Amino acid sequence: MNVKKLFDLSGRVAIVTGGSVGLGRQMAEGFAEMGAKLVLCARKKERCLQAAAELQKLGVEVLALGCDVKDPASIQAVADATVKQFGRIDILVNNAGTSWGAPVEVMTLEQWSKVIETNLTGTFLFSQAVGKVMIAQRRGKIINIASVAGLRGSPPSFSAIGYSASKGGVIIFTKDLACKWGMHNIQVNAIAPGWFPTDMSGKVIERNKEMLLAGIPAGRFGGPDDLKGAAVFLASDASNFVTGNILVVDGGQSA
Repeated sequence: MNVKKLFDLSGRVAIVTGGSVGLGRQMAEGFAEMGAKLVLCARKKERCLQAAAELQKLGVEVLALGCDVKDPASIQAVADATVKQFGRIDILVNNAGTSWGAPVEVMTLEQWSKVIETNLTGTFLFSQAVGKVMIAQRRGKIINIASVAGLRGSPPSFSAIGYSASKGGVIIFTKDLACKWGMHNIQVNAIAPGWFPTDMSGKVIERNKEMLLAGIPAGRFGGPDDLKGAAVFLASDASNFVTGNILVVDGGQSA
């Protein structure tokens, strides 16, 4: 197959959770540029509607929905609406996430649980709901958004153990689900981004800019196009023999 065809997403249907801003918005734009139809969902539906209006200018269909990834009924509603609108689900990006900064010794159970339920349990619940559709189709791509924080321990200045633990969980969840669903022709992979300025990470980057840059061989933070290629690769036929993989996009930080 021609390599351009391998990366082509024309006619494919992609759900991107947390797809209205930040990394989710960047990946959704990459999919749209390659011809995919999009479903953007997040707790703040108005943000999804705004992003949808912008992405429709690229000539693709975009459905904007409200969704809480901690709520199974809300997730099922998104899956059902996607199938009703487009007839199939080819790609799922589990991107919705949150964090909470607090020293381990004072972090409350409520704070810990909010992060784990959003980042890890939400990834499980969405994969489960959409996976049923993909199994019936005998085809699908699931891309989980992990983090370099899930690859190893963090310094004391990064007081977000719930986030790191949740992303470590996403990594092993990705590998195990890949083993379980390979028989259904579903590829399950993850992207582990390094430091990208977003609403969630912006303040941490601002406070620790020089220290963080010193640990990134590329000498810069992730930019507005740096996740597009990785996401399109894992969503396309170019990765049909790639599953259970963690693709690190961090400028060499973890090297």
